[in-house]
Amino acid sequence: MDMEVEEAVLAGNEAEPRMQRIDFDAWMAEEQERIFLLCMRLLRNRDEADSATQDVFVEAYRTLEKHGRSRILEPPKWLTRVAFNTCYNRMRSKRWRFWQRHSANACGDDLLRMIPVDGPNQEDAAAARDIRRRLEQALDQLSARQRTVFIFRHEDELSFEEIAGIMGLDAGTAKAHMARAIKKLREELRDLYVR
Repeated sequence: MDMEVEEAVLAGNEAEPRMQRIDFDAWMAEEQERIFLLCMRLLRNRDEADSATQDVFVEAYRTLEKHGRSRILEPPKWLTRVAFNTCYNRMRSKRWRFWQRHSANACGDDLLRMIPVDGPNQEDAAAARDIRRRLEQALDQLSARQRTVFIFRHEDELSFEEIAGIMGLDAGTAKAHMARAIKKLREELRDLYVR
């Protein structure tokens, strides 16, 4: 993020609310894609991710308006935490779980279209799609925390300390969630392993 934009957003100059609004808009524009992609990976549904992203920025705006810089020490990390909490709350809600199970397209096809296929022929492409589909189904079997730790570690390449900070856990607890996730994924995908 551009440090000037970040400092302007967090300055909290109440004498110039219009300028503060413009600075927030610039900050939001810089962070929106990153937050949307994080929500997409966690929720695995484009409409839910879009709605969650909007909720994240509404929360960010309210917090900045109420507390200014005193509440936010590291804006990108703080915004990631807000996004995680927003998505985690959605994943835990009974309504969302019901909708996710009964959705005609629970984002699997959309996700597959976003993955480039490097295979030289249709057979390789079909095999890659099948493996990706199986992985998505296996990820659905994980708890919300296990899936989140797995995604943060393997897709975002965060350290366990960073994951723990975002999720409000100890690093050891994050490692335990990761170990359980890997164990469940191995069980679900054991027929794909080469022996």
